[in-house]
Amino acid sequence: MTPPILLAVPNVSEGRDARAIDALAAAFALDASAHSEVRLLDVHSDRDHHRAVFTLAGRQRALASALLRGARVAVESIDVIARAGGDPAEAGAHPHVGALDVVPLVYLDASARGAACAEALVVGDRIACELGVPVLLYGELAGGRQGRTRADLRRGGITALTARMKAAAGAHDALRPDFGPPLPHASAGVTLVAAREPLVAFNLHLQAPAGIADARRVAALVREGAEHGLPGVRAIGVQLAGGVAQVSMNVERPLELSLAEVVHAVARHAPLASAELVGLAPRAALDNFPENLPMPGFDPARHVIESALGIDTAISDPSK
Repeated sequence: MTPPILLAVPNVSEGRDARAIDALAAAFALDASAHSEVRLLDVHSDRDHHRAVFTLAGRQRALASALLRGARVAVESIDVIARAGGDPAEAGAHPHVGALDVVPLVYLDASARGAACAEALVVGDRIACELGVPVLLYGELAGGRQGRTRADLRRGGITALTARMKAAAGAHDALRPDFGPPLPHASAGVTLVAAREPLVAFNLHLQAPAGIADARRVAALVREGAEHGLPGVRAIGVQLAGGVAQVSMNVERPLELSLAEVVHAVARHAPLASAELVGLAPRAALDNFPENLPMPGFDPARHVIESALGIDTAISDPSK
């Protein structure tokens, strides 16, 4: 049986050095120069967040090798430990704990869930064994362990996670790595690995003169857990260069909650200037997106998953 096509969305803690980002893209995409087993669909980098997000598509087994090549470049070139001890402005606005920060393997239908879980475990094991970076599984692969959401693990950054891991060293604790050494790599920190359904990374920029306090207030109002928050929405408020206030979000169930609904919810609390899609989104997530809200750089041929993969059938909820 032919293995299913999966997506992988490695997030790397480098958004400012164009040469480094190009080198990472070349490593992830090396297979594409020889054959079509793995394709690099998109690269999104952000100076303010100091982060680059790569979207790859490929079949089970082929993806793991591509991810390892990119992981090696990230580990050899990015020192998040030194960055954490320096000027906070140099660290970037986005929470992170590793050079190769998170590596989700994404399944597009329920039948591919097992393949994504298996590939995620292979990737985690190889990152630990071949690169010496501890790997913590999060989300559904964490087996219900408390403190194993992506947000929990990144809270306070690598400095806080290192302290928690030291306190737990040697114990059968929730923070004991699933693969690799018990403490973070001396420069590359920790890598978080998961298998999951599609989510959408989505940012909204508030109209001036809104500032960081406004962005944080709005993020607190719309994130899951707030009194009138949106289910499956993780949100933080950040300030970008030039004083632009941004509500930065992960929409974890975009087939149930469209981006249009997210836009309307945020707009109830603050006027909007523009939107930004990070990586790709399922077609259904973009249904009824407001035509009067600019989304610079968005290209349906590249940024809609179905179009990028050349498939006609719309992605449906993999959990159903």
